[in-house]
Amino acid sequence: MLVGSILSILVSVSAKKCFMKKIIFFAFSLFLVHSLTAQDIEKLPTQSIFVEIGGPGLPYSFNYDFRFNKEKMDSWGLRLGASGYAVSGGESFFSIPIMANRLYGKGPHYFEMGFGFTFFGFNDSSEDYYCIDGYFDQNTGQYVCSNYGGNDYSFILDVDGSPSVMGTMNFGYRRIPVDGGFMWKISLNPIFNNNGFWPLYAGVGLGYAF
Repeated sequence: MLVGSILSILVSVSAKKCFMKKIIFFAFSLFLVHSLTAQDIEKLPTQSIFVEIGGPGLPYSFNYDFRFNKEKMDSWGLRLGASGYAVSGGESFFSIPIMANRLYGKGPHYFEMGFGFTFFGFNDSSEDYYCIDGYFDQNTGQYVCSNYGGNDYSFILDVDGSPSVMGTMNFGYRRIPVDGGFMWKISLNPIFNNNGFWPLYAGVGLGYAF
């Protein structure tokens, strides 16, 4: 009886230890899988900073771009930028491009499509005024202008005033290394406003993906 009881206790203890080992092994396996998955997610370069000549920023822009889905590159994202300059004589310009975009493909090669708006303001002190019509004063011997005209500010398309907004589109190629690093992009960026549509504007960008 005593020996049987002792053997029963030993078997029970051994079974509990085996069960605990299985639980520990299972928990460790879950932790390992989660850690590897988290590392893979963290390695996806879903964010980029880049400078672009041309493009939605108009003359140039500094930009930050990110994916809404941090686990997938082939997804929707948002681009935010800023641009500006000022020169002697009082002429200045600034712009803020905002664009939703979608990447299609598999790293490192992506087709990019997007649409958005660029808000901008300017101070153009170099307007060239000219005479539209007038008359010749016989008393003074001089021509007197009665109606002046001026060249309105434009950036490819005529702009009514400052501040203003330009609609933008984006169709292009973006190269992003699968583990992040140097990235570049080239795109066709049609622009439009209430004065017209220009389909042949373009941009080239260089930056870093992380």
